[in-house]
Amino acid sequence: MSEVIQAGKSFTIDSIPEPESLEDVIYSLMVNPNLSSINYFNDFSEINILPDSIDDSDTDESGLFDIDADGNKIAMNTHAFHHHLQSDPQKATEILVSRAARKMICNGVQPIAISAFLYHINVADPKGNFIASGAKKGLENAAVKFELKISNKKIRFDYFSEHDPVPPTIIISMMGLIKDSANITTHSFKHKGNIIFMIGRTTDDVGSSEYLEFFHRITDSPLPQFKIEDEIRIQQAIKKLNKLKLLESASPVGKGGLFFTLLRAAIPNELGFDITTAAETRLDAFLFGEAMGRILVEVKPDKEDNFVDTLTEMKVPFFTLGHITKGELRIDDKSYGFIDKMTVGV
Repeated sequence: MSEVIQAGKSFTIDSIPEPESLEDVIYSLMVNPNLSSINYFNDFSEINILPDSIDDSDTDESGLFDIDADGNKIAMNTHAFHHHLQSDPQKATEILVSRAARKMICNGVQPIAISAFLYHINVADPKGNFIASGAKKGLENAAVKFELKISNKKIRFDYFSEHDPVPPTIIISMMGLIKDSANITTHSFKHKGNIIFMIGRTTDDVGSSEYLEFFHRITDSPLPQFKIEDEIRIQQAIKKLNKLKLLESASPVGKGGLFFTLLRAAIPNELGFDITTAAETRLDAFLFGEAMGRILVEVKPDKEDNFVDTLTEMKVPFFTLGHITKGELRIDDKSYGFIDKMTVGV
């Protein structure tokens, strides 16, 4: 790893050297606690994730609950974010809400309501007031875009001066509704030979990523690329694909980027993946960047044409990654081992 750098507004991806060894990045990030699939306080078992689970362990907590005898269910999740709350609280909050909504949509859940909590904010201080005001605007804007109800007290606060210099953090809780359990789509890969696609655009972006912070030790970089309009289009596409029963699994590309999203999808059923990266995108950005508006999906070969036609008609960008293997992990025709060797750190 390189020495600690404060990048600030001068940051560009060109200032980041491309890694000489992909293995070094993978095995360095595998010990990052933010990318671990085991929550020490909640998970004491070594049992794989159950097929009917909707939790992909992507830095949030999720739950699924029955609410009546007719099979209606509600889903809840929580997400936290601290990046750039002090410089762009509105955009940071919109990103957080978009992440939560994208995950629910991937799971076949319709988001319906949201509440927020700001930690380590002193609203009596001008800086704290700026953060709170921006977060409120971001929450309201995202709620309108994603058609969410907001709790009466939009944002709750928690401030203790002795906690300084803990960075301001926003936590949101989102609730969703599932009217038919048959519509639930899990994140785990299902069958060897199925095709893997990424919905969304590839981009040379590593801003505020675990890769940048943990491997390169750059603690101040721009927010990941994000357009809320793109999020809406992509989430609408997932809804339609799910309604047409064209998806076997779906995962939002989140913490750790595409590689760790693939890994989280492969682990439960001890499957692997064979993918080809985009030649026009830097390898580290393609695999470890955390740009918004991307979803990993699994499609059966006999449904590929319908899948492609649906996204083409909707004018939603997508990229063919490769296919699911019996357990080997391959990137650009190079083997990186087998899934049973990857479950210790992830």
